[in-house]
Amino acid sequence: MQIDFNKSSDGLVPAIVQDASTKNVLMLGYMNQEAFEKTKKTQKVTFFSRSKQRLWTKGEESGNFLNLVDMQVDCDNDTLLVKVNPVGPTCHKGTDTCWAEENVQGYGFLSTLEGVIESRKNDLENPDSYVASLFRKGINKIAQKVGEEAVETVIEAKDDNEELFLNESADLLFHYLILLQAKGYSLSDIARVLEKRH
Repeated sequence: MQIDFNKSSDGLVPAIVQDASTKNVLMLGYMNQEAFEKTKKTQKVTFFSRSKQRLWTKGEESGNFLNLVDMQVDCDNDTLLVKVNPVGPTCHKGTDTCWAEENVQGYGFLSTLEGVIESRKNDLENPDSYVASLFRKGINKIAQKVGEEAVETVIEAKDDNEELFLNESADLLFHYLILLQAKGYSLSDIARVLEKRH
């Protein structure tokens, strides 16, 4: 790994710290050559503290270490991406990230959709909501819908109409997300089961 520590006059390069599992950005620090070498040697992320003017291993006082998983340098050789397994909150203010965000696994649009489904579950009186109507009918109706959509997906998989197959697959996933909510679970719970099997 070629890192250009001489690109800046102080010999520091930005080090973006990312959770290796959730892929969330936790913090930004700076490393010089010595901090980089110490991080590799100890497998605990070490920065050069600009305020203290010394090496500083994250967690040396709090115990909230950043255990190194991997480091990569960017295309200009002047910025590091540091992938870690954090121990406790990363920010000195006690939050998961330095942007006061919760460090939880996200699934992009599917997480947004889960949030919409949850809000409909909590708004059962809404007469215009299809999702609320399913929750009103109960678990048996929701499970039945998942079964129907699964059968329709299998039928479309055996044909050559890609659009119908993708639409039925989307219906199946949508209704499965509703079933998960009805049972009190989320995609994160399923991901944990799959990770244990891996």
